[in-house]
Amino acid sequence: MKSIIAISVFSLILSSLSAQENWDPKINSKLSEVLVSHKEFVSIPNLPADKQKMYENIDWVKNRYEKVGFQLKKLESSTLPVLFAQRILDPTFKTVLFYFHLDGQAVNPKMWNQKNPFHPMLKEQKEDGDWRAITWSSLKGEINDDWRIFGRAAADDKAPIIMFLSALELLQKQHQNPKFNIKIIFDLEEEYGSQGFLSTLKKYKEAYRSDYMIIMDGPAHNSNQPTLTFGCRGIATCSITTYGSKLPQHSGHYGNYVSNPVFSLSRLLTSMKSDDGKVLIKDYYKGININKAVSNILNSVPDSTIDINNSLLIHKAESVGENYQEALQYPTLNVRQIGTSWKGEGLKTIIPEYATANIDVRLVVETDGELQLEKIKKHIKNQGFLVLDRVPTDKERLENFKIVTFKGNSGVNAFRTPLNSPFGEKLRISLTSIFGKKPVSIRTMGGTVPIISAISELNIPAIIVPMVNMDNNQHNPNENIRIGNIRQGIKICLAILNTSL
Repeated sequence: MKSIIAISVFSLILSSLSAQENWDPKINSKLSEVLVSHKEFVSIPNLPADKQKMYENIDWVKNRYEKVGFQLKKLESSTLPVLFAQRILDPTFKTVLFYFHLDGQAVNPKMWNQKNPFHPMLKEQKEDGDWRAITWSSLKGEINDDWRIFGRAAADDKAPIIMFLSALELLQKQHQNPKFNIKIIFDLEEEYGSQGFLSTLKKYKEAYRSDYMIIMDGPAHNSNQPTLTFGCRGIATCSITTYGSKLPQHSGHYGNYVSNPVFSLSRLLTSMKSDDGKVLIKDYYKGININKAVSNILNSVPDSTIDINNSLLIHKAESVGENYQEALQYPTLNVRQIGTSWKGEGLKTIIPEYATANIDVRLVVETDGELQLEKIKKHIKNQGFLVLDRVPTDKERLENFKIVTFKGNSGVNAFRTPLNSPFGEKLRISLTSIFGKKPVSIRTMGGTVPIISAISELNIPAIIVPMVNMDNNQHNPNENIRIGNIRQGIKICLAILNTSL
């Protein structure tokens, strides 16, 4: 009896794999059409400062998604509207809320290797490493996965919007439906803080209500394998300013007499971090426990320390974690900029009036932004400084040798969905079925997405499904999307849409 059951289960798995593999020829036959649509979409500039063009982006998406059964409407916000789409197949089904963004980063055309960043170009890499333009008519022949489309937002985030749309079109052509209800948020200002979308959370909370959330943004693991990311770090910021004399002084007249604030600042910063990179502030890592189960998850990610260090050209990594993935599980203390009172061009022989270090703190789920800043402030006090939230008065300068102005912003906290959550496990099974191997599971990615507060406000288990190539030059000149990632992304979307929740 057991053997019969085993054979039946094995047959079902083989049947499932066979059915999933049949998507490959369908994707291939549609790929040229998909790339032409992508070109058309990327050709519409998407900088929020140009509202007319942003509304053209809305119209393009609305027209295409209506054809695959969605109802779309613009939701009022404090700035640009949010484009909201939904397709309710069955009220008894689970509902998944998808998140995309329509806007792109600012451009400096002079820095691009093409005349106009919003005129997408199809390119292939030559033997010398340079990317050369090829004609769009090349798509009529065999399409090379390593060709790329260059243009602003080609990857971030218009490629995922096209991938998801194309998967829906393929389902529709096969007279198939997704296995859950779908709601979609198209954010028009993600690159600029998502102020508009975040302002809609309370008013449209019922409209957004869903069982799960999938964020389709960001690059896949650098192995380019299908990736599921279960969390991202938050961010808090602060500035620390130390003082010398009230006005900048001539280094010849007052050198060896007036204290230079740069040195007091550097000694203070040095007290916060060891030579091997570990933060020395009391309780900075409190609550973080990398047990064996978590360590196994982190070690399952196919990273190579040698490759990472070689690509960064660093001799060795800091010792906060045993490897790259483990390092991401701890809060950071990063000095992102240092400045003095001299802001002009060239050099002057002066002793600065003040020195300022601007710091960012990447947060993990176990740490709270406000509490981390308080730990930093307490550490500064313990170094003998008078800590103020303003510029010191003349009286305070005369009475105190060590003064710091500390200004903080607790920012946004991290989020993390358990890797063994039912939702994550079902997505993992679907992707394993269609690709024949488990996806890369990232416990926490290093960066911060501005919509973390939305995840918390809506109280939805969220998973990030990044699909574009890691080397897409996101936010930089010559942004690009690899054709093979579009092909694979459509397949990832099909796997998700066929997931029984």
